[in-house]
Amino acid sequence: MKLYYSTGACSLSTHIVLRESGLAFEPVLASTKTHKLLDGTDYYTINPKGYVPLLELDNGERLSEGPAIVQYIADQVPEKKLAPANGTMARYRTQEWLNFITSELHKGIGGLFNPAMPEEAKVLMRTKAAGRLKWVDEQLEGKDYLMGDSFNVADAYLFTVVNWTKLVGIDISGLKNLGAFMARMAARPAVQEALKAEGLIK
Repeated sequence: MKLYYSTGACSLSTHIVLRESGLAFEPVLASTKTHKLLDGTDYYTINPKGYVPLLELDNGERLSEGPAIVQYIADQVPEKKLAPANGTMARYRTQEWLNFITSELHKGIGGLFNPAMPEEAKVLMRTKAAGRLKWVDEQLEGKDYLMGDSFNVADAYLFTVVNWTKLVGIDISGLKNLGAFMARMAARPAVQEALKAEGLIK
């Protein structure tokens, strides 16, 4: 498999899940700024949407959209318990988290990277995102991870998006449960491997 990713982008979530899975894959850097691969290939010829992540399977089929990709990966290695079994309420809870993170956190916090965004709009977006993160902090009370005691694909996505807060001026220092979650995630070997592979830590 090939994972098309951009350093520190939302594709980091997929990168973490792949490393947690133990499946063999080749990471391929696809810049979201130039939309080119290192060899000069136009990324739009690979993914017409132009963004990451994109997972290319061994048969050549391509899957896009992070929440779909991480569930696909989890289902390849059910023994790793990266996501609950299909058809269970726990699986729907995982999808509930993935949808919340993608629509309420990713788009809001990610939008703050746009240099064309007026400052007035950024203030509103920061306030809304801070409120959503406060709610997440409350959900993490008494839990190690979003779904309880064990890691789940949704945790990788939350970790990735919350990591952006320090870059866009959202203060989460008062959110103790979320802070503990971030530290717990950062200590996971697969997370360390993904961060090192993307050059985000030494």
